[in-house]
Amino acid sequence: MSSDPDSAAEQLDGADDELLEPVVATGRLTAGLHLVATPIGNMRDITQRALDTLRIADLVACEDTRHSGMLLKHHDIRARLISLNEHNEAHRIPQLLEHIRQGGSVALISDAGMPTVSDPGQRLVGAVVGAGLHVESIPGPSAVLTALAASGLPTTPFYFGGFLPHKKGARTTMLTAALQRDCTSIFFESPYRLVDTLAILAEAAPDHRVVVARELTKKFEEFKRGPASILLSYYQTKTPKGEITLLIAPVDPPKWLTW
Repeated sequence: MSSDPDSAAEQLDGADDELLEPVVATGRLTAGLHLVATPIGNMRDITQRALDTLRIADLVACEDTRHSGMLLKHHDIRARLISLNEHNEAHRIPQLLEHIRQGGSVALISDAGMPTVSDPGQRLVGAVVGAGLHVESIPGPSAVLTALAASGLPTTPFYFGGFLPHKKGARTTMLTAALQRDCTSIFFESPYRLVDTLAILAEAAPDHRVVVARELTKKFEEFKRGPASILLSYYQTKTPKGEITLLIAPVDPPKWLTW
């Protein structure tokens, strides 16, 4: 088998190009939009239903055709890929709506996890729903729930804030709110900003419990749990790498939380 991911998928890429040719509805899958969760790291973390959907959909819309091509290649799936990302989503929507109206099926995936959750696709789902067309969700991996379940923090209710802001002022505002929230708060953070983020937390509440979940489901998965000041010291001496999910304990943790 070729090492080139392009061999696993016919690519229709580009930010502003039109579909290269009309896509014929095959009828192998219910006409509509099918949201498919994909692995957040370990490629084996995908359901049989998700694989079946990707095999028979007329089109697979994805953030990055090369990235998704590697996943499909790993599972020996040949699919017709088309890019759908933050830069071209508005342009793609009319094309995909028309395909669905003609009886076609579109599977939507992101680079990892559940589509539309801190990933492209929200506007497409809204447009499909607004047009009265079918939307179906195929569940699977989620960095948010994977981190929360193993964090050791209270799991219900919880607050998910997506990616923390780049600008320190806005980030400080969000973190300050999290420290005073009565439930666990969850954010995505860049490894390049993690130390700065932990410094904000440590300055505001040095003993507040924090969890850094790094490289979930991958070979070097790591959970670091402890007071904000301790985690700050740890990552000041060990440069963080990879994808990071940050969890912040509620302001008044339950009595059973003893770590």
